[in-house]
Amino acid sequence: MSRSLLGTIDEPADLRRLAPMQLRGLADELRTFLLASVSRSGGHLASNLGTVELTVALHYVFDTPHDRIVWDVGHQAYAHKVLTGRREAMSSLRQMRGLSGFPRREESPYDTFGTAHASTSISAAIGMAAGAQRAGKRRRVVAVIGDGAMSAGLAFEAMNNAAHAGVDLLVVLNDNGMSISPAVGALHQHLSRLARQAPRAPHLAESWRASRMAVRSGPLRCVLEQPEPAASASAGSLFEHFGFDYTGPVDGHDVDALVMALGATAGQPGLRFLHVRTRKGQGYQRAEADPVLYHGVARFDPQQGIAGGGACNAKRPSFTQVFGEWLCDMAACDERVVAITPAMREGSGLVEFARRHPDRYFDVGIAEQHAVTFAAGLACEGRKPVVAIYSTFLQRAYDQLIHDVQLQNLPVLLAIDRGGLAGADGPTHHGAYDLSYLRCVPNITVMVPSDENECRRMLFTGIMLDGPAAVRYPRGAGAGVAVERPMHMMRVGRAQVRRDGHRVAILAFGPLLHEALGAGDRLDATVVDMRFVKPLDETLILQLARSHELIVTLEDNAVRGGAGSAVAEVIAAGDLAVRMLHLGLPDRFVEHGEQAQLLTELGLTREGIVAAISRRERSASGRIASSTYLPEPLALQ
Repeated sequence: MSRSLLGTIDEPADLRRLAPMQLRGLADELRTFLLASVSRSGGHLASNLGTVELTVALHYVFDTPHDRIVWDVGHQAYAHKVLTGRREAMSSLRQMRGLSGFPRREESPYDTFGTAHASTSISAAIGMAAGAQRAGKRRRVVAVIGDGAMSAGLAFEAMNNAAHAGVDLLVVLNDNGMSISPAVGALHQHLSRLARQAPRAPHLAESWRASRMAVRSGPLRCVLEQPEPAASASAGSLFEHFGFDYTGPVDGHDVDALVMALGATAGQPGLRFLHVRTRKGQGYQRAEADPVLYHGVARFDPQQGIAGGGACNAKRPSFTQVFGEWLCDMAACDERVVAITPAMREGSGLVEFARRHPDRYFDVGIAEQHAVTFAAGLACEGRKPVVAIYSTFLQRAYDQLIHDVQLQNLPVLLAIDRGGLAGADGPTHHGAYDLSYLRCVPNITVMVPSDENECRRMLFTGIMLDGPAAVRYPRGAGAGVAVERPMHMMRVGRAQVRRDGHRVAILAFGPLLHEALGAGDRLDATVVDMRFVKPLDETLILQLARSHELIVTLEDNAVRGGAGSAVAEVIAAGDLAVRMLHLGLPDRFVEHGEQAQLLTELGLTREGIVAAISRRERSASGRIASSTYLPEPLALQ
C-alpha cells in the first residue's frame, strides 16, 4: 500500500517538494486527519476544518520558519501544527503536558507568536517586519487574521500604523462570517457585500492551471504577475485607505487559487491585503450545518455527531447556566436590564436572553474595551447593564473599567465567567488575576460565590447596588446546591462561618470552600465562606485572628496581591500578631490540563490543603510571620 501524502510531511520543507497537483489530495487527507484527531482529544474543530487549504498554501508558498506566519486567533492553527512536525503529538492536544490548543513559541519555531487572544497578529507582524528590516534580514511576514478578530480596535490601530512603520507585510483575512457566534457589525456587512458583488477570483485558478506547465516540477517559487482585483476598484477601499493593496475575495477552499494569489503577493513590496473566503466546518456536514456547536468540542463519535446537541447535565447546572437563567428572570422583572457580550454569546450563557430580549441584547464583537465603555454609557442613561465576559478577556478592558466605570461610580454589573482555572485552554484563558486587579481600585464590590445558589443571590445583589459590582464564578458545574428561584439580596461585606473549629481558621474565597470544608473536618479547623473580596468582613477577620493560632486563606486566584493579601492587610492594620498561610495560584503561569488535575498538582484539594497546613504547623520558626505557600514539587520551577 502506498504511503499517504500526509505521512510524508514531517516539516513544511517536505510539503514544498510536492508537485502543485498533489496539494488538493494533501488537503483532503489533512482534513480527514483533523476530524479524527480532534474527535478523540477534544478541542476547536469547525474553525480548523475551515483553514486546511489556506494552511497548505501558506506553507507551500512561504519559506517557513524563516518567513513568519502569525495566526490570529490561534484556534484556527491545528492544521499548521500538523504540518510543522507535530502530527504524532496531536493525540496529546490540550492535555496536561501535551500540545497546547494554541500556537506557542516554546512549542515550535514555526509558532512565531502566541495568539490565544484575538486581534494581535497585525501588530505583532509589523513588529517582526520592522525588526527584521532593521537587522538587514530578508524575511517575508504574514498575519492571518479572522474576520471576527478584525472587529477589535487593536487590529485597526495596527493597520493605521503599518504604512508609517515602512514595512513589507501581507495580511490574509480569513473571512468565514464567524467568530464563535456569527460575526456582527459594519465590517462584517462590508465583507459580505464584497463577497456578493465580486466573483470568487476564478481567474486566479484559471491562471494557475494555465501556468502549471511552467512549474510542474516543484512549488511556485517565482513571483507571479499581480492578478487583477476580482472585485470592483472600490471594493477594498476600506483597506486601501490604510495603505494596503487589496486583492480578493479568493475561494479559501480552492488550494490552486490560494497558491496563485499568495504567490502573486508574496514578493511584492509594501502592504498587501488578501481577502480569503472560507467556510467554518468545511468538509464535515454536521459542522457546516452548526459551526457554533462544533466550534469547541469534547470527545465525540464523528459518525454519530455530538449527542443531544451538546446539552449539559441538567442535574448539576453550570455557573454559566445559573447566570443565564438569572439574567432572563431579572430582565422579566426590570425592563432597564440590558446584556452586553464581546462575541461570547454561547460561552457566557446569553443564548436564551438574546432570543427573549433581542432589543436588550448587544453583541459588540471582539471588542472588550468598547463593551465596557458602552456599558458605562448605558448606565448614564438609566439602564442596568450586565457585561458578560470571561475573566481573561476582561483584562483587555482594564483601563476602561477603571476610568469609565469605577472612577465615575456607574452601576455596571460584571458577570465574570471562567474565574480561576479554565482547564484545557491553558494559561492564556485561566482567570488567575481578576481578584487582584479588581480589588485594588475604589468603588467596586467584588463577590465570589462558593455554589450555584450563592451565585444567583450575588448577581441579584450586584445589580441592585448603586455602583460597580462584579460576580466572579468558575467554569463548569458547582457543588450541586439547589438554586432558589426567589431573589434575595445578600448583606454586603458579610462572610459566613460554615464550620467552628480550633487553632486554625481557613478563610475560603469562592468554590474552593468545599475543599476547605473537607480539610476542616480533618483538622478540626474553623472554615469561613468569605463571599466578598471587597469589601471584606473585617470584623470577622480580626475576631478570628485573635482567637486562632493560624489564619489560612484559600483562593483560585494568584496569591500575589489576591484575596489573601487583602486579609493580611486587614490584620496588619489591626496590629495583630498571628501566623498566616496563603494558598492559591503560584507566581508562574499555570499550564493546561483538566481542572481536577491542576488543582491536585497545585495543592488546592482538601488533601493538599491539609498537607500545607501540617507543614506550616511543623515549621520550626517561632517568629510571627506571614508566608506565601507554593506546593513543594513546584517551588523551584
